[in-house]
Amino acid sequence: MIRLRIIKRKPLPAWAKIVIPIAAIVVTLILSAIPILLAGGQLWKSYFYLFYGALGTRFNLLETFVKASPLILTGLAVAFAFRAKFWNIGAEGQLLAGALMATVLGVHMGSVPRLFVLPIIIVAGFLAGGIWAAIPGILKTKLKVDDVVSTLLLNYVMWHIMGALLFGPLQQPGSSWPRSAAIVDAARYPMLLPRSRFHLGIIIAFFAVFVIWFMNHKTTFGYRSKAVGVNIRAAHFGGINTTAVIVWTALISGGLAGLAGVGELCAIQYRLIMDISPGYGYTGIVIAMLGNLHPVGVLFSALFFSVIIVGAQTMSRMTGVPTYIAEVIQGMALMVMLIFLLFTEYKIRVMKK
Repeated sequence: MIRLRIIKRKPLPAWAKIVIPIAAIVVTLILSAIPILLAGGQLWKSYFYLFYGALGTRFNLLETFVKASPLILTGLAVAFAFRAKFWNIGAEGQLLAGALMATVLGVHMGSVPRLFVLPIIIVAGFLAGGIWAAIPGILKTKLKVDDVVSTLLLNYVMWHIMGALLFGPLQQPGSSWPRSAAIVDAARYPMLLPRSRFHLGIIIAFFAVFVIWFMNHKTTFGYRSKAVGVNIRAAHFGGINTTAVIVWTALISGGLAGLAGVGELCAIQYRLIMDISPGYGYTGIVIAMLGNLHPVGVLFSALFFSVIIVGAQTMSRMTGVPTYIAEVIQGMALMVMLIFLLFTEYKIRVMKK
């Protein structure tokens, strides 16, 4: 009788954690040739316009950074939570919570001194996303509620709350569409480069990468978070308050996603609409996995995804390949990365009995 036994390998060296995501991206681009060819595109021409459309001109490059901003923040949110084994699938709802809070404040802060408007909105958006994520964190620690289920379901709860408000008290006066009134000028993110949409939220996203890296590697909380993620029972017996670690992890994770919502509202839309997010929270899960749950890996993974999303529009116009190819490439990237992690972290041993 033959049995298969899965054995965990020794921890990977630091260089391997860098090489694996890069290798996954290369393999993804190679495999992406199949759907491009099936869609009738010329392979090299399609790849040229894919990257030219995202990086070829100043405008395209800056738009790539604009698209990367919410992807970086939601990717960081998921990666930070997953590191502590808090399975946060709710970044989408937390993003909406941040956008909703920014809307409520941004519409009604016309009388507040201009200097204080944006700091208040940014902090409030962070707290709104964080509190929304802390709810399943508390349910997990106090009532043993599955965090995958609770975070996922709260996405839909927040979406319906937002819809009820946009068809009710937040709806723009005189409009029949589910959208809010425009936020005041003081609540809008400043544009940092002329003739572009390169806004303050991009700087916040890059700064968040540094902050999360510092927290993970240079603080006591980062050590405790990692310990809880490795073995929560051992961490508890080692004197770590695992409940506090998970709740604070959820709060910070949700806050990062909330900042993504603030950025989309205050820099791109300027009013709350039902489609303010095309699924950034769910894409953040793929980005976090492709980035190997490391803040720097998340940064480059988000930039790669942004290149694909932005470049796919130019590729579609020039070659006729549908823009949906971007979603296919994203899905392939996740599958390839998961396969790489499976075979690098585990080995299968054939045993005869």
